[in-house]
Amino acid sequence: MPEKILEEFSAVAGNPLEYVRELKDRGRRIVGFFCSYTPEEIIVAAGIHPLRLFGAAAGTAHAEAHLQSYSCSVVRKALEDALTGRLDMLDGTVFPHTCDSMQRLSDIWRLNTEFPFFADIVLPVTLSRESSFRYLVDILRTFRTEIEKGLSVRIDDNDLRRSCALYNDIRSALRDLSDMRAERPAILSGREYATVLKAAMIMDREDFRERLLDLLWRLPRSREETRDRGGPRILLSGGLCDQPDLFGMFDGAGVAIVGDDLCTGLRYADGAINLTGDPVEALAQRYVSRATCPAKHSSITARAEHLTMLARSRRAAGVIFILLKFCEPHAFDYPYLREALEKEGMATLLLELEDRLPPQGQVATRLETFRHLLMRRMPTASTEVRETS
Repeated sequence: MPEKILEEFSAVAGNPLEYVRELKDRGRRIVGFFCSYTPEEIIVAAGIHPLRLFGAAAGTAHAEAHLQSYSCSVVRKALEDALTGRLDMLDGTVFPHTCDSMQRLSDIWRLNTEFPFFADIVLPVTLSRESSFRYLVDILRTFRTEIEKGLSVRIDDNDLRRSCALYNDIRSALRDLSDMRAERPAILSGREYATVLKAAMIMDREDFRERLLDLLWRLPRSREETRDRGGPRILLSGGLCDQPDLFGMFDGAGVAIVGDDLCTGLRYADGAINLTGDPVEALAQRYVSRATCPAKHSSITARAEHLTMLARSRRAAGVIFILLKFCEPHAFDYPYLREALEKEGMATLLLELEDRLPPQGQVATRLETFRHLLMRRMPTASTEVRETS
């Protein structure tokens, strides 16, 4: 039965720091990271466990002494975890430079913590030029060298290819799981799907691959009688969303989440790595060809083209934007994406969140209103519903 696997994923997603402390007690070294542009494959090839840092602190008093008030909750909570010792199991941290707040967090982290290893990865912003690709390859080679020197390891090309193959399997399986839900949304609840995605960035990757493939095999067989309730088909877009409770609210609102463009969702799983030739160049090529986030640029219309194509392919009636408050890259992107979707006849809803969800009743009411709007609006109508909390 898939329930046992899903319970394991839920336990990991619910308490990631406890999970990695157990890994640490078994002799594993742990490196934290913040973004899907982190080359996890290089970390795994070094025999080190990569942990995505979401921030778990209940308060941020220590962090706020170092940060501006407009820093996002991910930055504030992660720094609080570091300053108060909650991340003392880490052997190091990796900072891809994707936004101003993350770049400044990198400096504050380096000056105020004592982790053995620290690395900045300054990836190119423009990904469509040959010069950008060559620069990206150089950055990845430098990071590989920094890992080897900083943590006294040796990364063989064959080890890196095996790591790339592992991530190809994981990403392919996550895409298959998303495709399965697009066809039969009720086969896996939104909350269950969210815990699978979060566990993918926390668990030992070999263990995760094994359990995920098992889940993919068992789900259609154990839930073959599942019947969808027929609610409007919705796509999600935005940045980091690690709150299964929010997905539970979607389940309760009678909408079917059939796909996403989240950095903790399908963008994390997008693209495959060529396992022949130079593995570092193959890694760089995936970054160039995968769906971009607002912090990267391949063309002035690439993000809208990707989102509208995804919405059409998943037969979505509307898009819900999930944005963290003070996340400037996604906030700047939002008006242009909304306009592109409205031209395609799709309604949009903006949910702007901080470290805690708004009151459940408030979100439920807005989702219910959005659902009714989608059910009665004409295909050519254009509507936006906006969160102001």
